[in-house]
Amino acid sequence: MINFDLNFILAFFFGIIVLYILARLLYFPFKIFIRFLGSAVLGGIMLALFNLIGTIWGVQIGLNVITAAITGFMGVPGIILIFLLQRITS
Repeated sequence: MINFDLNFILAFFFGIIVLYILARLLYFPFKIFIRFLGSAVLGGIMLALFNLIGTIWGVQIGLNVITAAITGFMGVPGIILIFLLQRITS
């Protein structure tokens, strides 16, 4: 039979509580990161479609992390903003 002393049992439950607290503290930032990453991927897809259609009129926007993040965060107004900024600076 295995003998568990009181220190082992207390340390086990203390470890479980610490793991629970850490999981609760890290869950919210991880959830935000995953949402931002999904938005950036969606923005990249929207930019790729814009570039695919824009080649007909000779209009393209560079596809990189910044433009994908802006488009993912703002949606279609983000594409318009990037397009207008590109036209103003060139």
